[in-house]
Amino acid sequence: MTTSSPEARRTAPLRTPTDLGADATRDIAAALTGLLADMFALYLKTKNFHWHLSGPHFRDYHLMLDEQGDQIFATTDAIAERARKVGGTTLRSIGHISRLQRLADNDADYVTAPDMLAELAEDNRRLTGFLRAAHGVCEQYNDVASTSLIEVWIDEAERRSWFLYEATRSNH
Repeated sequence: MTTSSPEARRTAPLRTPTDLGADATRDIAAALTGLLADMFALYLKTKNFHWHLSGPHFRDYHLMLDEQGDQIFATTDAIAERARKVGGTTLRSIGHISRLQRLADNDADYVTAPDMLAELAEDNRRLTGFLRAAHGVCEQYNDVASTSLIEVWIDEAERRSWFLYEATRSNH
C-alpha cells in the first residue's frame, strides 16, 4: 500500500520507463496520438455510414462497412498502448480527438451510398499517408515495435481503400 496522498497520486506524472529517450517519447507519442485521433474519426464516420446506408447494394455495403469499422476500432487500443509503452500519454476525451483529427467529419443528413464509399476510400488513402509519416518518426528513433505495427495498419488501410474504390466502380 502506498503512503502518498490521493492528491499526490492524481498529480504524479505518467513516466513509463523507456530506453528511447525524451525526444523519442515526445515525438513518437505525438505521432501515435495524432493517428489515434484519426482512427477514431474514421471509425465513427465508417459506423455513421454503416448505420445510414440505403439503396440496392445495402446488404453488401452494410456488411463491408461493419467489417471495416471493426478493423479500424481494433487498432485504437494498440495505438494508445504503444504511446504509453514508449513513455508518453495519449487521448483523454472526445474533445481531444476533435482538436487533433485531420480527417473531416460528415454530419450530413443524407449521403448517397456511392458518395459514402468514395469519401471513406479517400479518408483511408489520407490515413495511409498519416501512417507513413508516423512510421518515419518511429523509424527515426529506431522504434521497431511501432514501425512493425504501423506497417500492418498501412496494409489494412490500403485494403480498405481498394475495396471501397472497387465497390464504386462502374461496369460501363
